[in-house]
Parts: sequence; structure tokens; C-alpha cells
Amino acid sequence: MEKIINDLLEDSSRFWLLDGAMGTQLQKKGLPFGLQPELFNLSHPEIVTGIHREYIEAGSNIIYANTFGANRKKLSGCGHSVQEVITAAVKNAKAAANASATQALVALDIGPIGELLEPTGTLSFEEAYDIFAEEITAGVTAGADLIVLETMTDLYEVKAGILAAKETCEKLGRSLPLMVSMTFEANGRTFTGCSVPSMAAVIEGLGADFIGFNCSLGPVELLPLAKELVSCTSLPVFIKANAGLPDPQTNLYSISAEEFARCMEEYLSLGIRVFGGCCGTDPEFICEMAKMLSGKHPVKSAVPARRSCVCTPTDFVPVDRVRIIGERINPTGKKRLKQAILEQDFDYILSQGISQVEAGASILDVNMGMPGIDEVQMLPLVVKKLQSVLDTPLQLDSSNPQAVEAALRIYNGKPIVNSVNGEEKSMQAILPLVKKYGAAVVTLTLDESGIPLLAEQRFAVAEKIVRRAEQYGIPKEDIFVDCLTLTASAQQKEVVETLKAMKMVKEKLGVKTVLGVSNISFGLPNRELLNHSFLLMALQAGLDLPIINPNIPSMLDAIRAFEVLYNLDEHSARYIENFSRPEEIARISAKPVAAPISAPESASAETGHDPLTDGIKKGLAESVRREVAALLTSQEPEEIINSKLIPALDVVGQEFEQGKIFLPQMIQSAQAAQAGFEEIKNFLANHPKADTPSLSLAQKGIVLATVHGDVHDIGKNIVKVILENYGFPVLDLGRDVPAQKVVSAVKEHSIKLVGLSALMTTTLKSMEETIAALRAENLDCKVMVGGAVLTEDYAMKIGADFYAKDAKQSVDIAKKVLG
Repeated sequence: MEKIINDLLEDSSRFWLLDGAMGTQLQKKGLPFGLQPELFNLSHPEIVTGIHREYIEAGSNIIYANTFGANRKKLSGCGHSVQEVITAAVKNAKAAANASATQALVALDIGPIGELLEPTGTLSFEEAYDIFAEEITAGVTAGADLIVLETMTDLYEVKAGILAAKETCEKLGRSLPLMVSMTFEANGRTFTGCSVPSMAAVIEGLGADFIGFNCSLGPVELLPLAKELVSCTSLPVFIKANAGLPDPQTNLYSISAEEFARCMEEYLSLGIRVFGGCCGTDPEFICEMAKMLSGKHPVKSAVPARRSCVCTPTDFVPVDRVRIIGERINPTGKKRLKQAILEQDFDYILSQGISQVEAGASILDVNMGMPGIDEVQMLPLVVKKLQSVLDTPLQLDSSNPQAVEAALRIYNGKPIVNSVNGEEKSMQAILPLVKKYGAAVVTLTLDESGIPLLAEQRFAVAEKIVRRAEQYGIPKEDIFVDCLTLTASAQQKEVVETLKAMKMVKEKLGVKTVLGVSNISFGLPNRELLNHSFLLMALQAGLDLPIINPNIPSMLDAIRAFEVLYNLDEHSARYIENFSRPEEIARISAKPVAAPISAPESASAETGHDPLTDGIKKGLAESVRREVAALLTSQEPEEIINSKLIPALDVVGQEFEQGKIFLPQMIQSAQAAQAGFEEIKNFLANHPKADTPSLSLAQKGIVLATVHGDVHDIGKNIVKVILENYGFPVLDLGRDVPAQKVVSAVKEHSIKLVGLSALMTTTLKSMEETIAALRAENLDCKVMVGGAVLTEDYAMKIGADFYAKDAKQSVDIAKKVLG
């Protein structure tokens, strides 16, 4: 078995076939409606083993154990432990593999937990890690040959799963291959907005062995995404597509087994060598795939060139031109920020991040190092806060290895670590962390002897660190060298040495460069002039990542002009776009006196718009709460709701529909608005009025339910969050809800709007039956329906009043029905 595992990892001359769908096969063989599929491992092991055997006989080399939903959240209340269910599942799969004439590997199959992680949801990263670690411990001890994380939409959940897999295997003394696949929509994003390049950067950086797609789309729709993925990663790519798109009326998928195999043949030219099937596929699909692959050999495609980058799930930033690192979240020389850190005034800290991003920063430096602060606790806390309101990549700036690891662990995406230097203890402490968490790293040209004065000496230090980093397995593209800015007022003749060293590093080591610019002018008058001039000199010497204050327009102007003059801004497109904006035209025409270097110390994050609207758009809950409290001293609660809170949410909803923001940002905005609603509720409780409208279920309430037989409720839970944050009371009946329970709830609370969710084609019949039950009682309520397998035509066919394609549309429907 060890040889076949090594072949999977190292032999690129053969194809591998995964299996097809498990759930639909179980249903064909008697899985009761609504029963969790994983429990069949215990009650009907012969059926599960038989399905595995059918896939192996069809040609599968790797079969997924029936463990997709075997986590403590989904098994809660079933009477069986995670260990018990997973052990039985692996045993069943092993029995099939051992009975086969051909060797087959057994994968521990791990699906999503079923809850959104913080800050979008309520599940903490640490709990998600523990849930995955429990599954992996059970699977590895039961004898699984490899681990698969599949059908993931949240990159943060993927990170928790990969870390759990790596660290749990290490504790158990095992080394199992790890395959990770995510589920994308046709727009090139996952449900939570993750892009293909961000997915590739994070999964490869964290050390997975294979990367791929499964579910959601058929082979035709997935092909463009597969082409993009193979251009982004050096990892082997695998594809487990659906059998086309589902037809909710027939519960059938649109592509036959023969068509599926023909479509998958187009993937061979991409160099892909691992294939399988997801929803709608069965052993016949795998058999046709085996026939199609017979006699063929994988194409040896060129490995894509690695590129320097950082990212969050939704914002991928390649270092392919000058990218600004904002310097303002660093307490050095900033009294107001120091005060905010000591007082944990997170609104102020967040405002510094928001204002820098609005000014043009692509990356934000985050430093919490100051006396009286527990950096190990504070740095990850601020990272979490920033990532709750911004999707901009971060640079984790600390000399404390414990603080660096704490922040790296909970960071969502690929960050920069600032920094490591040439001291042996620094390299030994920081470089392994950078490698483990797949980060980029800033290397400082100093060592035990301090900062060398001459360029050649600084280059020697840089070369030593770069070579050591490569020994740790950190690619050159993830190494950014800082040749260190010395203060001109104290070391004037060394200024040019910094520039010479940077040019040498760029030309001889082939790495990207970073430089803190503003230190050049410390202690001298008219600092902005010196900073501006030094920045232009550094850019000419090869600077890629200037650490500057982007709130000073002249610094950004210098970069824009440099990119035009050095032919880095084709057709001057970015330059023209920026200086054609009305506010830039006004600024240039007015020729204002330059702000002093310390101006942003007291600068507001606000942009001149209504502060309450800005707070909601930026997801600043406490700011919204304060603004509402202030408005309540002069305005009626209903006026604030109708003229401020709801319009602001509508703007956010429009940006979501236009693809300008994604689900995490929309939920953060909704939660910020909810803070305003809570302030109003508290006010009304202390200042009751006879004519105050009640927020009871009977008047504005909505019943939500995932229909009978369907245990998937993450979409319904998101709809609940958004509706509640618009001020609608919601009665959530949960998942697998019988029709009569929905009817009873509507009767009891005089509900005017019901929302029904279904994710599986097999449970659409339950949705139809629930609607029929409501109609049979002649209840005065409207019904909206939603779910991945639904279409608007089918929704109307089964008697629904409205079809909601996403959470935002459910709000539009609620406003139409309930006002």
C-alpha cells in the first residue's frame, strides 16, 4: 500500500480515478428519507461496502469513505460518536478495497462543518480546527490511506482543515497525502467570494498535495476555472465535476455518462491526471471515464511560473508592479494610535486601516509592539478585527515569534511576515513559521553586528537570509528584502548605500524589495519633500513595496507618475483613471497646502458622507451604535430606520448584486446595522410610546425552514442573519422540518411570509408538499423558496409566490410582502 501511495504522489505518468456520488447511490439502495447517510455505515455496512465495490469494479483507484458529514456538529443527537461512525466507514471502504483484485486507496472524506466561521458566522477558527482534528484522528487511526477536504466554499475553513490534517498526522506519527477541493460558481467565485488565485496561493502555501474542484458545476462549466487553476499552481490538479446541471422537476442531471467522459477528455490537455465524479454520477460514469482514459497518458504540461503575491480570500494582490504597504497601524511615533492600542479602541485602529485602503494602499502593515501590551494576544485580535471589515491583505509586523505565529494561525489568506534578519536566532525562529503557514516574508539586511554601512555588506546579509529561507523550502518569490532606510539627519552618506544595496539585491538575487520610506526624513523640516524625493529614487533603484503613508497625496502621485514614465502603466490607463475622478480634479485645481506629516494621526475614516451610512458600509458596529444613539436625541426611531439604516443596507445590497462586495462584507454590514437596530430597541424599551410599532412575529415576522429530509441549512442560516439585520423578526424552525410543523408555526404566530430552503434535488418534493400543506389550510401567507438546485420556473410550478436566488433577494421579497 505504501508503494501505491508513493505512486499517487510521485508518478505523473499514470491517471487516477476517484469514485462518484455516494448519497444518491445510498438512496437508490434504501437510505430512508432524511436519515444522515453516514449512519448507514453502522446500520447497513453491507450496502455501503457494496457501493464502494461497484466503484472499484468500474475503475476507481481511490474511493471516498462515507464520512462526508461525520463531524460532531452534524452527528449531534444521533447516539453515535464521531470515532464510531468514521471507524465503521473506513472499515467498510477497506473491506471493499481488500476484496478487489486491483488495489484501491481509501480516502477519509471530510466535508464542510455546516456553519460559517467568524466573523461572518459564529463558529470560531479554533473550534473548527478541533472539529476537523477529531475527524482526522478517527480516520487515521481507523486506517485511511489519505485525507480529502472537499466541497469547501470558505477558504478560512479550508485553512482550519489543512492545519488540523497536518498537525494531527504529525502527532499520530503518520504522513498521509492531502487532497483539497473547493466548490465554485460559474462567476469564478465560491459562495463566500473566494477567487481561484487566492485558493491556489493559500492551499499550496499550507502544504496540500493536490488541489481541485468538485460539485456545483458540470464539466463544461468547470473547464474555464480548471484552466485558470492550472495556471496558478504547481500542485497536481484534480476534478470531480457534477453530471452537468440538475433538473429540479425530474431530479436528474443533464449529462449522460458517455457525454461526461467526452467532456472530461478536454481536461487532458491541461495536464490533469486525477478525475472523478460528484453529484449525479454513478459507477457507469466512472466506467466511461476509465474507457476514455484507456491507452492514454497524462500530458506533461509546463509548470506555471511562481509569482510573488499576498491575498485574502476575495482580494488577490500580485506583486507585479509597485504595491503600497500602508504604515499607519504602527505605534512608533503615533501618540493617538498608542492610546487606542492601550485602551483597545478598535474603532480608531480600524479607521486607520480603512482610510489607508481608501487612499490607495494594497497591503496594510500591522504592528502592536509597545510597552504594556501583550503582543501575543493583541496582534491576532487586531488582525481578526481588521479582517472583519476589510478584505485587504496584511503585513504582520512583529519581532516576537509567538505573536507572529498567533497571528499567522488565524489570518485568513496569505500574509507577509515582517520580519526576519540575519541573526541565527531570528532565522531559526521565524523562517519555519513562514514555511508552515505559507506566508511571504520580509528579510532585513542586519545581523548580530547591526546594520552594515556599505551596500556590499548589506547585500551579503540579504544573500545569506535568502539562501537560508530557500533551504527551509520558502520559494524565492515569497522573499522580500528590506535594505533598510537610515535617517538622513544622522547618517546622510549611508542614504545612497541603501539604494545601491537594493539595486544589487534586485539584480543579483532576483527577489522583490520592500522599504520603509518615511524614516529618511526623521528630525528634518519639510519631511514630505524628502520622503517624496527619496521614494522616487528608491523606485528607480527597483523598489516594489514601499511602506508609506498613503493618506499623503504627493506620495501616491509620485508612484503614479513613475509608473507612467517607466512604461509600467500601459497607455497611462491607471494614471488617467485616477486623475479623471472629480475629487482629484478638484484637489489639483485647488492646489491645497500640503498636510503636515502627522495629519492622519487625527484623520477620520469618514469620507465626507453620512457617518452612519459609512459605518454600515464598512461594517463598524460600534460606530453605528454611537451614531444611532446620537441621532435618537433629535430624531424619531422610525425616521432613523427608514431614512438611515434601511437605505444604507440597500446600498450594500446593490454592491453585492453588482459583484463589488461579497457575502462576508454584506454580512458584516448587516451586523453593523443590527447594532443600530439594537440601540433603537433599547431606546424604545426605556422610552415607550403608545403609537410605537411592535416588532412582533405577527406583524413583521418570517418563518424559515429547511424542508423535511434535507439536513443542509447554511444557506437558510445566512438568510436568517440578513433578514434579522434588516429588522425582521425570524422564527427559525431549523432543518429537516416536516410540513405540519411549518403549518403550525404559521398558525400560531399569524405569519405572513414563509421561507423554505432545499439543497438536494431529492428533497424538492418535500418543498412542494410543504407549500401544498400551507395552501390546504387556506393560510394568509406568502411563500418564498430558495436553494442551489432550484430554478425560478420550478419554484412557480410547485406553488411558491417568490423565488429568492440569494439572501439579498429574500430581503427584497420581505420588504415587498411586509413593508
